[in-house]
Parts: sequence; C-alpha cells; structure tokens
Amino acid sequence: MLLADMNTLAMIKQDLDKYIGKEITLKANRGRKKSIERKGILEKTYPAHFLVRLDETYFNRKMSFSYADILTKTVEITFGDKLYKCSAS
Repeated sequence: MLLADMNTLAMIKQDLDKYIGKEITLKANRGRKKSIERKGILEKTYPAHFLVRLDETYFNRKMSFSYADILTKTVEITFGDKLYKCSAS
C-alpha cells in the first residue's frame, strides 16, 4: 500500500473519531445488487477498521468495516442529514 493511501486512511479514522458515540446511518454495498441500510451508533475506531452497534430490536448486533470501504465507496455513512465525504478525496 502506498504511503499516500495510508495517510488517507488515517485521515478517515481521525474524521470518524469525532463521531464516536453518535448515531449514524450506513449503506453498505454487499455485491451482486445486494445492499443494506441500517442505523446504529459508531462505537469504536481501531487502526484499520471501525465498529458500529446496530439498532436491532431483539438483539445487540455489531458490524465492522474498514476505512478502505469508505474510500472505495463500498460503505456510505450519514451523520444526521450530512453524508460523510472523505476530506482527502
């Protein structure tokens, strides 16, 4: 991976760190015309991925995504009415 790519991923992590504990809506493309849209709480960020606790009525489910998913637009995150755009792109 190029150094520039690593810096971009670090910038995405820094951006998301500001929203830990906040409600988000995420849309994830799962391939072959399959996509999911869920609401949840941004629970924690790690060096290579972030964790979202989903608002599920019957059980507590968590999903993790990589910062590269945001960079490649496989995952879109919305904070309230504001769609997150990577500041490096």
